[in-house]
Amino acid sequence: MKVLVVYYTMYGHTLQLAQAAVEGARTLHGAEVLLRRAQEFDAVDKVIDENPFASQIRDQQKDIPICTVDDLREADALIFGSPTRYGNMCAQLKQLLDSTSSLWVNGEMEGKPVGLFATTASTHGGQETTLLTMMVPFLHLGMLIVGTPYSIPGLNHTEARGGTPYGATSITGGKGELQPHPVDLDIARALGKRVTEVGMKVRSPLPAMATV
Repeated sequence: MKVLVVYYTMYGHTLQLAQAAVEGARTLHGAEVLLRRAQEFDAVDKVIDENPFASQIRDQQKDIPICTVDDLREADALIFGSPTRYGNMCAQLKQLLDSTSSLWVNGEMEGKPVGLFATTASTHGGQETTLLTMMVPFLHLGMLIVGTPYSIPGLNHTEARGGTPYGATSITGGKGELQPHPVDLDIARALGKRVTEVGMKVRSPLPAMATV
């Protein structure tokens, strides 16, 4: 079964959650897990050219393929991650989703499970709204939303860190100075495993009905 993890990052935090989700998905036998990144905008690339740290993060990703519509079509289960932009997903990831009209018309994504993760600069910077608004296009595509329930260890907390029932999250700090909390990464791993498990159940043939 093919599991696709798609993300966008500028400073590396969302990539860390993506890699954790990949790790979680790979714990299940029979899962082929692919990591893909969203296409960057030319205008943003020019800004990154002037930022040594962002340039370093961009260089670290050069061997990760850019996600295509065919990647989405061929996947059996998907996980998407985005930094927050005013409580919504980033434009780079939205651009990819806006290119899926052929998949929507043909119903090619219907019934596929999808999980979500996000990063924000602050505790209340869109941890939940970003994930909730990200769900909308996937519902239009007919996909099955897979969250991160409170049975996952570390989710029910009162600390200033990530973790929501809508998906995995992490706090980066206003200048990107924070790194994902180890428990945030654990939740991302749990998300990767859970989406993969659901995908395997969806793809499993129904048991034969007994005859009388």
